[in-house]
Amino acid sequence: MMRNVQAPAVAGLFYTADPQQLSAEVRGFVAEGVARAGGKPLPRAKALIVPHAGYIYSGSIAGSAYAAIAEQAEQIERVLILGPPHRFPVRGLATSSADAFETPLGRVPVDQEAIERLLADYPQVQRLDLAFDGEHCIEVQLPFLQVLLDRFRIVPLLVGSSQPQQVAEVLEPFWSQDDSLILISSDLSHYLDYASGQALDARTSEAILSLASERIGPEQACGRNAIAGLLQLAKAHHAQARLLDLRSSGDTAGPRDRVVGYGAYELA
Repeated sequence: MMRNVQAPAVAGLFYTADPQQLSAEVRGFVAEGVARAGGKPLPRAKALIVPHAGYIYSGSIAGSAYAAIAEQAEQIERVLILGPPHRFPVRGLATSSADAFETPLGRVPVDQEAIERLLADYPQVQRLDLAFDGEHCIEVQLPFLQVLLDRFRIVPLLVGSSQPQQVAEVLEPFWSQDDSLILISSDLSHYLDYASGQALDARTSEAILSLASERIGPEQACGRNAIAGLLQLAKAHHAQARLLDLRSSGDTAGPRDRVVGYGAYELA
């Protein structure tokens, strides 16, 4: 019985709280991503980088990322979700003591066994439930996973002040596990004019595709520390990265004087 459940913080704000409408919207975003897909697909994805804004702004870009794993959904039983803490400062990586995270589509169990191993092996990982109060970067990914995957558990991690190697070594044990997916939840540039945002996001994309974590500054991605750790790990495994979608709020539902950038990437 799940006694400790992380309640949704942004249902009805970042996405609809109506379960039927939510499921339909998510399926629509993924279908749009499938339709947009082009180029030669990579082998089975080890990791995704996905935006985490309100669905009206970034849902279609997120759909492009999740479309990349639609055909391997049956294999995925564990998803590590890493994102930046927006409301509470974190040193290292913070995880949750919750048994499950809840959305309008139901409860997603947390892999506490995996978390116990991380806590035992890596001193940079700590339990810090306060950091998850009101936090949206993990929550907004869950409806996509709930629609795509059958049975899965999550390992929620908020990445605060940390070095890329600290993040990479936490992810390392899961890279080679066929039932695990690493998901980095991050937006790109924030509140620039449309042209400036495009230019900065293009440079960030070049760095991601080159697995060059040192070329991504804090102003280029709110989840920069998590991305840097993933890129360092991917480089060590001679992985490839592919751009799936790159747009901004100025392309979807927002004005063009202050935009937020959104990118979708897969690594394999």
